Amino acid sequence: MRHHAVAVVFLATLAVAQNGQLPVSDPPAVSLVQKSVAALTGGAPVIDVTLNADVISIYGSDNETGTGTFAAKGTGESRVDLNLSGGTRSDVRNQANGVPAGAWAQNGAPSTPYAQHNCWNDAAWFFPGLSSLTQAANPAFIFKYIGQEQHGGMNVQHIRVFQVVQNDTTGVFQKLSAADFYLDMTTNLPDAIFTYIHPDNNLGSNIPIEVRFANYQAVSGIMVPFRFQQMFDGGVVLDAKVTSAVFNTGLLDTFFTLP
Repeated sequence: MRHHAVAVVFLATLAVAQNGQLPVSDPPAVSLVQKSVAALTGGAPVIDVTLNADVISIYGSDNETGTGTFAAKGTGESRVDLNLSGGTRSDVRNQANGVPAGAWAQNGAPSTPYAQHNCWNDAAWFFPGLSSLTQAANPAFIFKYIGQEQHGGMNVQHIRVFQVVQNDTTGVFQKLSAADFYLDMTTNLPDAIFTYIHPDNNLGSNIPIEVRFANYQAVSGIMVPFRFQQMFDGGVVLDAKVTSAVFNTGLLDTFFTLP
């Protein structure tokens, strides 16, 4: 079974703060993001989520079928467990003293840490209701309005979000944390998130990653994308069809670690 990259990160060209002035969010972007979160959650609190899905893992002509469990807690912790015809794989994201981290493991082998520069993106890449869209009130997250456009054949509002870190004089954390959200102009629900991932030894080399969402359905008043696809360098590498979704089950922080 091959190495699946499930962390998503966007390396964008962003201006570094000058004269000590941090960037600020665009009011139109914040308004759209607030509408999107309202459409996603209906105002209901979302502390954690667990999605079960039938999945197809694709790499060239090598297709593996099986099941997947996608769990997340808050905006900083997630776990993906894939049980495929070619073996198993687990990926986790977590935080240690406020610093994001992650690891992956295959077929029960000891885990391998992610490169730290691949951990600044949204941990819950598979569930927009726990993405950085929910952080409009957090001054560490900056939202920029890009405009109306077409993406994936859909009419969308394009929003870019990134984090600001104190003393980030080079803007590297802005770049590593940035992601583009494409919001459906009719429903305000996210159609896609576009980001970049980077080789472990080269954060300057960019590999495009996109997650596309479809078939939103309400579960306990919360909108769940019952189908999502992860694309790696333009091709689908993971196709998931959700079979069940539960919320606020009290997932422990220890669940989001690997031995």
